[in-house]
Amino acid sequence: MDEVSVLAPATVSNVACGFDCLGFALVQPYDEITVRRIDERAVHIIHRDDYGLPTDPERNVAGVALLAMMNSADLDFGFEIETTKHIKPGSGIGSSAANSCGAVVAANRILGDRFSDSELVEFALQGEELASGSKHADNVAPCIFGGVTLVRSMERLDIVELDFPPLYATVVHPQIEVRTVEARAILPKDVPLDLAVRQWANLGAFVSALAKGDYALIGRAMEDLIVEPVRKSLIPEFNRLRSASLSAGALGGGISGSGPSVFMLSQSAESASKVASAMQDVYSQTDLEFKIYTSEINSRGVVVV
Repeated sequence: MDEVSVLAPATVSNVACGFDCLGFALVQPYDEITVRRIDERAVHIIHRDDYGLPTDPERNVAGVALLAMMNSADLDFGFEIETTKHIKPGSGIGSSAANSCGAVVAANRILGDRFSDSELVEFALQGEELASGSKHADNVAPCIFGGVTLVRSMERLDIVELDFPPLYATVVHPQIEVRTVEARAILPKDVPLDLAVRQWANLGAFVSALAKGDYALIGRAMEDLIVEPVRKSLIPEFNRLRSASLSAGALGGGISGSGPSVFMLSQSAESASKVASAMQDVYSQTDLEFKIYTSEINSRGVVVV
Protein backbone atom coordinates (compact mmCIF):
# COMPACT_ATOMS: atom_id res chain seq x y z
CA MET A 1 0.00 0.00 0.00
CA ASP A 2 1.61 3.24 -1.17
CA GLU A 3 -1.12 5.76 -0.26
CA VAL A 4 -3.46 5.98 2.73
CA SER A 5 -6.09 8.59 3.59
CA VAL A 6 -7.44 9.14 7.11
CA LEU A 7 -9.83 11.33 9.04
CA ALA A 8 -8.18 12.66 12.21
CA PRO A 9 -10.66 13.94 14.80
CA ALA A 10 -10.64 16.94 17.08
CA THR A 11 -10.17 16.19 20.76
CA VAL A 12 -11.05 17.77 24.08
CA SER A 13 -8.25 17.65 26.64
CA ASN A 14 -8.04 18.36 30.37
CA VAL A 15 -11.82 17.75 30.65
CA ALA A 16 -11.96 20.19 33.58
CA CYS A 17 -10.48 18.05 36.35
CA GLY A 18 -7.76 16.18 34.42
CA PHE A 19 -5.16 18.74 33.40
CA ASP A 20 -2.60 17.21 31.00
CA CYS A 21 -3.86 13.67 31.62
CA LEU A 22 -7.50 13.36 30.52
CA GLY A 23 -9.03 13.66 27.06
CA PHE A 24 -11.70 12.43 24.67
CA ALA A 25 -12.19 12.31 20.91
CA LEU A 26 -14.96 14.01 18.94
CA VAL A 27 -16.63 12.80 15.76
CA GLN A 28 -16.39 16.26 14.23
CA PRO A 29 -14.64 18.42 13.23
CA TYR A 30 -11.80 16.43 11.71
CA ASP A 31 -8.81 16.90 9.40
CA GLU A 32 -8.41 15.03 6.11
CA ILE A 33 -4.89 13.68 5.67
CA THR A 34 -3.34 11.60 2.89
CA VAL A 35 0.14 10.10 3.21
CA ARG A 36 2.03 8.68 0.24
CA ARG A 37 5.23 6.68 0.10
CA ILE A 38 8.01 8.38 -1.90
CA ASP A 39 11.41 7.03 -2.95
CA GLU A 40 13.35 9.93 -1.42
CA ARG A 41 14.18 9.59 2.28
CA ALA A 42 12.44 12.84 3.19
CA VAL A 43 9.08 14.30 4.22
CA HIS A 44 7.25 16.56 1.78
CA ILE A 45 4.18 18.51 2.93
CA ILE A 46 1.29 19.85 0.84
CA HIS A 47 -1.46 22.00 2.37
CA ARG A 48 -4.94 22.19 0.81
CA ASP A 49 -6.15 24.94 3.13
CA ASP A 50 -5.44 28.59 3.89
CA TYR A 51 -3.93 28.39 7.39
CA GLY A 52 -0.37 29.02 6.20
CA LEU A 53 1.20 26.22 8.23
CA PRO A 54 4.88 25.43 7.62
CA THR A 55 5.89 23.03 4.86
CA ASP A 56 9.36 22.55 6.35
CA PRO A 57 9.05 19.13 8.08
CA GLU A 58 11.27 20.25 10.96
CA ARG A 59 8.78 23.05 11.73
CA ASN A 60 5.57 21.12 11.06
CA VAL A 61 3.96 18.90 13.72
CA ALA A 62 3.14 16.11 11.26
CA GLY A 63 6.59 16.42 9.73
CA VAL A 64 8.52 15.93 12.98
CA ALA A 65 6.24 13.03 13.94
CA LEU A 66 6.93 11.25 10.66
CA LEU A 67 10.65 11.95 10.87
CA ALA A 68 10.67 10.30 14.31
CA MET A 69 8.87 7.27 12.87
CA MET A 70 11.26 7.05 9.91
CA ASN A 71 14.28 7.14 12.21
CA SER A 72 12.82 4.51 14.52
CA ALA A 73 12.04 2.17 11.60
CA ASP A 74 15.35 2.96 9.85
CA LEU A 75 13.49 3.51 6.57
CA ASP A 76 15.29 4.08 3.28
CA PHE A 77 12.27 5.90 1.80
CA GLY A 78 10.04 8.78 2.88
CA PHE A 79 6.54 10.22 2.78
CA GLU A 80 4.47 12.98 1.23
CA ILE A 81 1.72 14.42 3.42
CA GLU A 82 -1.31 16.18 1.95
CA THR A 83 -3.60 17.85 4.49
CA THR A 84 -6.93 19.62 4.41
CA LYS A 85 -7.57 21.09 7.84
CA HIS A 86 -11.03 21.69 9.25
CA ILE A 87 -9.76 22.09 12.82
CA LYS A 88 -8.48 25.64 13.10
CA PRO A 89 -4.99 26.00 14.63
CA GLY A 90 -5.11 27.52 18.10
CA SER A 91 -8.72 26.40 18.61
CA GLY A 92 -8.10 24.36 21.76
CA ILE A 93 -9.56 21.17 20.27
CA GLY A 94 -6.39 19.36 19.26
CA SER A 95 -5.52 20.83 15.88
CA SER A 96 -1.83 19.92 16.14
CA ALA A 97 -2.66 16.48 17.56
CA ALA A 98 -4.96 15.72 14.63
CA ASN A 99 -2.18 16.53 12.16
CA SER A 100 0.54 14.50 13.84
CA CYS A 101 -1.73 11.57 14.74
CA GLY A 102 -3.32 11.39 11.31
CA ALA A 103 0.10 11.37 9.66
CA VAL A 104 1.58 8.58 11.79
CA VAL A 105 -1.54 6.39 11.61
CA ALA A 106 -1.60 6.66 7.81
CA ALA A 107 2.14 6.04 7.50
CA ASN A 108 1.89 3.08 9.86
CA ARG A 109 -0.74 1.49 7.61
CA ILE A 110 1.67 1.89 4.67
CA LEU A 111 4.27 0.10 6.82
CA GLY A 112 1.88 -2.79 7.43
CA ASP A 113 0.89 -1.61 10.94
CA ARG A 114 4.41 -2.11 12.22
CA PHE A 115 3.94 0.06 15.31
CA SER A 116 1.47 -0.24 18.21
CA ASP A 117 -0.94 2.55 19.15
CA SER A 118 1.26 3.46 22.12
CA GLU A 119 4.29 3.76 19.85
CA LEU A 120 2.28 5.97 17.50
CA VAL A 121 1.47 8.23 20.44
CA GLU A 122 5.21 8.50 21.17
CA PHE A 123 5.85 9.68 17.60
CA ALA A 124 2.92 12.12 17.66
CA LEU A 125 4.26 13.60 20.90
CA GLN A 126 7.13 15.07 18.89
CA GLY A 127 4.54 17.26 17.20
CA GLU A 128 2.99 18.30 20.51
CA GLU A 129 6.40 19.31 21.83
CA LEU A 130 6.99 21.42 18.73
CA ALA A 131 3.56 23.08 19.05
CA SER A 132 3.51 23.80 22.76
CA GLY A 133 7.04 23.41 24.07
CA SER A 134 6.27 20.30 26.11
CA LYS A 135 5.15 16.71 25.62
CA HIS A 136 1.63 16.05 26.84
CA ALA A 137 -0.51 13.20 25.53
CA ASP A 138 -4.01 14.25 26.59
CA ASN A 139 -4.90 15.13 22.97
CA VAL A 140 -2.85 12.60 21.01
CA ALA A 141 -3.90 9.62 23.15
CA PRO A 142 -7.67 9.94 22.48
CA CYS A 143 -6.98 10.96 18.89
CA ILE A 144 -5.25 7.61 18.25
CA PHE A 145 -7.01 5.31 20.74
CA GLY A 146 -10.45 6.93 20.49
CA GLY A 147 -12.94 7.31 23.34
CA VAL A 148 -11.87 8.70 26.71
CA THR A 149 -8.27 8.18 27.78
CA LEU A 150 -6.24 8.81 30.92
CA VAL A 151 -2.49 9.31 30.65
CA ARG A 152 -1.24 7.76 33.89
CA SER A 153 2.43 8.37 33.17
CA MET A 154 4.57 10.24 30.66
CA GLU A 155 7.95 9.08 31.99
CA ARG A 156 7.15 5.58 30.82
CA LEU A 157 4.09 6.15 28.67
CA ASP A 158 1.05 4.51 30.24
CA ILE A 159 -2.33 5.19 28.62
CA VAL A 160 -5.53 3.91 30.19
CA GLU A 161 -8.61 3.53 28.00
CA LEU A 162 -11.63 4.40 30.15
CA ASP A 163 -15.11 2.94 29.96
CA PHE A 164 -17.81 5.55 29.46
CA PRO A 165 -21.58 5.74 29.00
CA PRO A 166 -23.25 7.51 26.05
CA LEU A 167 -22.10 11.12 26.17
CA TYR A 168 -22.53 14.04 23.80
CA ALA A 169 -20.27 17.07 23.62
CA THR A 170 -21.19 20.59 22.61
CA VAL A 171 -18.16 22.72 21.73
CA VAL A 172 -18.18 26.43 20.96
CA HIS A 173 -15.11 27.90 19.29
CA PRO A 174 -14.93 31.69 19.35
CA GLN A 175 -12.84 32.65 16.33
CA ILE A 176 -9.89 33.96 18.29
CA GLU A 177 -6.56 32.22 18.85
CA VAL A 178 -5.10 31.24 22.20
CA ARG A 179 -1.59 29.88 21.75
CA THR A 180 -0.87 26.87 23.95
CA VAL A 181 2.58 28.17 24.87
CA GLU A 182 1.10 31.44 26.15
CA ALA A 183 -1.78 29.73 27.94
CA ARG A 184 0.67 27.49 29.78
CA ALA A 185 2.86 30.44 30.72
CA ILE A 186 0.15 32.00 32.89
CA LEU A 187 -0.49 28.87 34.96
CA PRO A 188 0.40 28.96 38.67
CA LYS A 189 3.79 27.47 39.54
CA ASP A 190 2.64 26.36 42.99
CA VAL A 191 -0.72 24.91 44.02
CA PRO A 192 -2.03 24.92 47.62
CA LEU A 193 -2.35 21.41 49.00
CA ASP A 194 -6.05 21.77 49.79
CA LEU A 195 -6.83 22.67 46.16
CA ALA A 196 -4.69 19.80 44.89
CA VAL A 197 -6.54 17.34 47.12
CA ARG A 198 -9.92 18.57 45.88
CA GLN A 199 -8.73 18.32 42.27
CA TRP A 200 -7.47 14.75 42.77
CA ALA A 201 -10.82 13.86 44.31
CA ASN A 202 -12.66 15.28 41.30
CA LEU A 203 -10.52 13.29 38.87
CA GLY A 204 -11.06 10.06 40.80
CA ALA A 205 -14.79 10.73 41.00
CA PHE A 206 -14.97 11.48 37.26
CA VAL A 207 -13.28 8.20 36.30
CA SER A 208 -15.55 6.28 38.68
CA ALA A 209 -18.63 8.07 37.35
CA LEU A 210 -17.74 7.18 33.76
CA ALA A 211 -17.37 3.51 34.67
CA LYS A 212 -20.69 3.43 36.56
CA GLY A 213 -22.60 5.63 34.14
CA ASP A 214 -23.41 8.00 36.99
CA TYR A 215 -24.34 11.14 35.06
CA ALA A 216 -24.96 13.26 38.13
CA LEU A 217 -21.49 12.49 39.47
CA ILE A 218 -19.95 13.16 36.06
CA GLY A 219 -21.37 16.66 36.29
CA ARG A 220 -20.25 17.27 39.88
CA ALA A 221 -16.72 16.02 39.15
CA MET A 222 -16.10 18.37 36.21
CA GLU A 223 -14.78 21.10 38.48
CA ASP A 224 -11.40 22.69 37.78
CA LEU A 225 -10.02 24.53 40.78
CA ILE A 226 -6.52 25.18 39.43
CA VAL A 227 -6.36 25.96 35.70
CA GLU A 228 -9.79 27.32 34.76
CA PRO A 229 -9.75 30.21 37.26
CA VAL A 230 -6.64 31.54 35.51
CA ARG A 231 -7.41 30.75 31.89
CA LYS A 232 -11.06 31.77 31.77
CA SER A 233 -9.98 35.41 31.46
CA LEU A 234 -8.71 34.51 27.97
CA ILE A 235 -12.20 33.46 26.82
CA PRO A 236 -14.89 36.09 26.21
CA GLU A 237 -18.17 35.55 28.11
CA PHE A 238 -16.92 32.34 29.72
CA ASN A 239 -19.05 32.66 32.87
CA ARG A 240 -22.18 33.42 30.86
CA LEU A 241 -21.49 30.46 28.57
CA ARG A 242 -21.16 28.10 31.53
CA SER A 243 -24.27 29.39 33.26
CA ALA A 244 -26.40 29.28 30.11
CA SER A 245 -25.18 25.77 29.22
CA LEU A 246 -25.95 24.37 32.65
CA SER A 247 -29.39 25.97 32.57
CA ALA A 248 -29.99 24.31 29.19
CA GLY A 249 -29.30 20.88 30.67
CA ALA A 250 -25.55 20.29 30.34
CA LEU A 251 -24.00 17.97 32.90
CA GLY A 252 -20.92 20.18 33.17
CA GLY A 253 -17.88 21.21 31.21
CA GLY A 254 -15.12 23.77 30.99
CA ILE A 255 -12.27 25.00 28.83
CA SER A 256 -11.19 22.65 26.07
CA GLY A 257 -7.41 22.33 26.20
CA SER A 258 -5.84 25.76 26.52
CA GLY A 259 -8.89 27.43 24.95
CA PRO A 260 -10.55 29.41 23.52
CA SER A 261 -13.02 26.59 22.84
CA VAL A 262 -15.43 25.70 25.63
CA PHE A 263 -17.01 22.25 25.90
CA MET A 264 -20.07 20.92 27.70
CA LEU A 265 -21.12 17.28 28.11
CA SER A 266 -24.71 16.11 27.94
CA GLN A 267 -26.49 12.82 28.47
CA SER A 268 -28.37 12.93 25.15
CA ALA A 269 -28.12 14.37 21.66
CA GLU A 270 -31.28 16.40 22.34
CA SER A 271 -29.72 17.98 25.41
CA ALA A 272 -26.51 18.72 23.50
CA SER A 273 -28.55 20.55 20.84
CA LYS A 274 -30.26 22.65 23.52
CA VAL A 275 -26.85 23.53 24.94
CA ALA A 276 -25.71 24.56 21.46
CA SER A 277 -28.70 26.92 21.20
CA ALA A 278 -27.86 28.41 24.60
CA MET A 279 -24.25 28.97 23.57
CA GLN A 280 -25.40 30.60 20.34
CA ASP A 281 -27.68 32.95 22.26
CA VAL A 282 -24.74 34.10 24.40
CA TYR A 283 -22.33 34.77 21.54
CA SER A 284 -24.99 36.21 19.23
CA GLN A 285 -25.13 39.16 21.61
CA THR A 286 -21.45 39.92 20.93
CA ASP A 287 -19.42 40.90 17.88
CA LEU A 288 -17.50 37.60 17.99
CA GLU A 289 -17.54 35.13 15.14
CA PHE A 290 -17.89 31.57 16.40
CA LYS A 291 -18.55 27.98 15.43
CA ILE A 292 -20.46 25.38 17.41
CA TYR A 293 -20.10 21.62 17.09
CA THR A 294 -22.21 18.88 18.63
CA SER A 295 -20.73 15.40 18.64
CA GLU A 296 -21.04 12.06 20.37
CA ILE A 297 -17.78 10.91 21.92
CA ASN A 298 -15.83 9.20 19.13
CA SER A 299 -14.84 5.68 20.16
CA ARG A 300 -12.62 5.08 17.10
CA GLY A 301 -10.12 7.93 16.93
CA VAL A 302 -8.26 8.31 13.61
CA VAL A 303 -9.98 6.25 10.92
CA VAL A 304 -8.63 5.03 7.58
CA VAL A 305 -10.97 5.87 4.70
